[in-house]
Amino acid sequence: MIGTPETQEEKDAARLFSGRVEFLLSAPQLKFLPEPTVPEIAFCGRSNVGKSSLLNALTGRKAIARASVTPGRTQELNFFEVGDPTRFRLVDMPGYGFAKAPVKVVEKWKQLVRTYLKGRQVLARTLVLVDSRHGLKDVDREMMKMLDETAVSYRVVLTKADKIKASELEATATKVAEEARKHPAAFPELHITSAEKGLGIAALRAAVVSDAGG
Repeated sequence: MIGTPETQEEKDAARLFSGRVEFLLSAPQLKFLPEPTVPEIAFCGRSNVGKSSLLNALTGRKAIARASVTPGRTQELNFFEVGDPTRFRLVDMPGYGFAKAPVKVVEKWKQLVRTYLKGRQVLARTLVLVDSRHGLKDVDREMMKMLDETAVSYRVVLTKADKIKASELEATATKVAEEARKHPAAFPELHITSAEKGLGIAALRAAVVSDAGG
């Protein structure tokens, strides 16, 4: 069955996520961030990339992360705690690349994200989500460049892999992997996922737990 944990790491990660996973808070400004007491794994991507669906699939919850009706509406950093006691946090970052948001609002979001990435000592890894149907867009490249500059290591994750033909997916994956290798902060391994079909979820879940310190 697709998405079924196979390795011991995947089984351990599935067991951890089957326990306590709770929404902690939303931080519209840096002063509202929780105390940096545990590792954090951040999720970022273009609006409508499937971030909420992926978070729900990873945590095994139906609606722990809610998809916005209007892309780009999420303006805060949303924190979720995993484990009891808390082992680490997942951070849902504001989506980027929205055309309808006012310039001032976009700049405010960019500043929030950039400052968080630069100054958060407990940030263990960032996941950059890329829609399999479109591959890397300029806004994704801008985000990757920002992560390179802030020396935050990241994994590139292809989403919605079930929405395109296998041959197209392979071509996109090859192209994205080649480009990612040129970025100093990018992790060499590319993750291919489908939240709907469960493809790659177990492996990504295990990677998240590993990145957070096991």
